[in-house]
Amino acid sequence: MKVVLTIAGSDSSGGAGIQADLKTFEAFDTFGCSALTVLTAQNTQGVTNIQEISPSFVQEQILRVLEDFEVSAIKIGMLFSNEIIDIVRETIKDLDIPIVFDPVFISKAGSKLLNDDAIENLKTLFPYVNIITPNLYEAKALFDYDVLNEKAIEEISKLPCKVVIKNDIVKKENEEFSMDTFFDNKKKKVFYTKLIETTNNHGTGCSFSSAITANIALGKSLEEAIKISKEFIYQAILNAPNIGHGKGPIAHKKGKECL
Repeated sequence: MKVVLTIAGSDSSGGAGIQADLKTFEAFDTFGCSALTVLTAQNTQGVTNIQEISPSFVQEQILRVLEDFEVSAIKIGMLFSNEIIDIVRETIKDLDIPIVFDPVFISKAGSKLLNDDAIENLKTLFPYVNIITPNLYEAKALFDYDVLNEKAIEEISKLPCKVVIKNDIVKKENEEFSMDTFFDNKKKKVFYTKLIETTNNHGTGCSFSSAITANIALGKSLEEAIKISKEFIYQAILNAPNIGHGKGPIAHKKGKECL
């Protein structure tokens, strides 16, 4: 069985963060390990408190996993502070393991989760990861990205890692679609699924990046992993359990569509 590691924050409501990552890893028949960066008190209606894990303890969690398991891929999620960003960078920089980085710092609602100096510091991880998975707000903050900004697209094409930008909404033939755009240096590939009007979308970004991680561990190419993960999220929203009083969680189950 392939082993994968997630370095991310905890969601006490179980829909996002470490909890969503581990559920996603299991859905793809991989064994998930974890290194916690922050603890959150939250539910489907919002976050009420965040407790940072000490950077040295974050590092120790990572090292203990790596010394005992043959880890096939790593997912990095919420890092929260400059100190944690720095310690994670130092810990991963010499690893020869595929790494997926979800630079969690702006929510789907547009709320900023990091200070500006820490956002800039996130870019120091780019040389050590294979792909980053920002949402539209994060891509705007990192690269001034929008689909018409040729200068930003040129900047993305020169990055030391690949990029997939999530959560754009486009209309084709009077129907709305969710669009993710994959930048592989100068090449660009677009992935679509039908847009589902729902409030059950908590943890979709975390689950998408962890699905990519699991599929890379299973030997899929980046393009294959993104395609499978896009369909996984579509099915997960479609089959959401519809629980909670706010933005509900998705269903972390792999159907035949994701094989």
